Amino acid sequence: MEKEQIIFLKNLLGERCVLYSDAMVKYSHDETEDLTFFPELILYPKTTTEVAKIMSYCNDNLIPVTPSGARTGLSGGALATHGGIILSMERFNKILQVDTDNLQVTTEPGVITQVIQEKVKEFGLFYPPDPASKGSCFIGGNISENSGGPKAVKYGVTADYVLNLEVVLPNGKVIWTGANVLKNATGYNLTQLIVGSEGTLGIVTKIVLKLLPHPTIDKLMLVPFFDAEKACEAVAELFKAGIIPSGLEFLEKDALVYTLSHFPEINLPVSENHQAHLLIELDGFDEDSIMKDVEKIISVLENYPIDEILFAESEAQKNELWSIRRKVGEAVKSFSIYKEEDTVVPRYALPQLLKGVKSIGKEYGFKSVCYGHAGDGNLHINILKGDLSDEFWNNELHEAITEIFKLTCSLGGTISGEHGIGLVQKRYMPIAFTDIQLSLMRSIKKLFDPNTILNPGKIFPDED
Repeated sequence: MEKEQIIFLKNLLGERCVLYSDAMVKYSHDETEDLTFFPELILYPKTTTEVAKIMSYCNDNLIPVTPSGARTGLSGGALATHGGIILSMERFNKILQVDTDNLQVTTEPGVITQVIQEKVKEFGLFYPPDPASKGSCFIGGNISENSGGPKAVKYGVTADYVLNLEVVLPNGKVIWTGANVLKNATGYNLTQLIVGSEGTLGIVTKIVLKLLPHPTIDKLMLVPFFDAEKACEAVAELFKAGIIPSGLEFLEKDALVYTLSHFPEINLPVSENHQAHLLIELDGFDEDSIMKDVEKIISVLENYPIDEILFAESEAQKNELWSIRRKVGEAVKSFSIYKEEDTVVPRYALPQLLKGVKSIGKEYGFKSVCYGHAGDGNLHINILKGDLSDEFWNNELHEAITEIFKLTCSLGGTISGEHGIGLVQKRYMPIAFTDIQLSLMRSIKKLFDPNTILNPGKIFPDED
């Protein structure tokens, strides 16, 4: 960047504008593989007005801007691939209002998701979306990626709770996208257009979310299966039996083995014969109704090759079981760099997807660890680098990933359920979309950001 540009931004933000410091390393990566891209400058605005002035100046001077939250993403969406500015939203860290009359919360984007959940729970209210990184990710990042998590199976994803957004456009103009109401058929739905747009259309500075009454009862069980594909088959059968769990997670054997090896303080015996587990949660307000559903679950699972079901008997045990699921990604990464594919299919096709992934792995010679939100048909596939050569990893593995995504789409699914496209998945977008669909998306991007300064190089396969 030119000297006068840096001076302008320093005058705007003071010493919160950082150029050469240890912070540059911190902002050069997220949780995507081992990718690193250094920005030229990091800015820490605190107000919408500051963001607007920054964007107006950068738009006029064609300076690339990459929004950054907590950098927990898995698709490279917050990487400064074009240098320029990292716009950190860390100082937008206030919950502005909990509206107990209308069951809404207004928050800034730099608030940790779990902090919002815990705050509204004090009022007996519930914000359900709970990505695995909820203890560290920002709600603004959840908006950008349309994050889900285990409770999405019953309660839906982030998009289902966003009522209204304050957004700074790439030219510095500020808009609200909707209204703080539960129904809105007034014009195009700009709110939902921004949700999941991965920071390519605008920068969110305020968020209005709807809330629910917080469930007062929950039951959690861990079900060991002797056959992983049968565990996947059981998922659809549970729903066909009329059960709607608040969480239904799949973990194949290696997912548990890696996690328990990396976190030896967790005490959970896993038999050599257990090829997969389902973690099933029910919640609600009526004990009798929930127990009837537990009985239904048992009657369905009796038709499958399972071992003894573990019922969590205390809050501590529930938390430990959930912590196992949430720590799988961290544990696997401690053993090997991996590429995480975020496939999603109709839940009845989940066994075919799992079988196909393992078959493709054998054909191409890679090992994968699979787990995810089985109730949604959302399977996370961790492809381990292990002893694979750099040549294969960097130049040939994409052929195998292409096969996985073609299989996924042939089963009625798509290539990302909740992690987004970002940098690492954009080359595969033509598998999921036609030229017409991609052209429409590019046109939307061009309308919002004609100078292509906001998070450039993301989502579209020809964006370099």
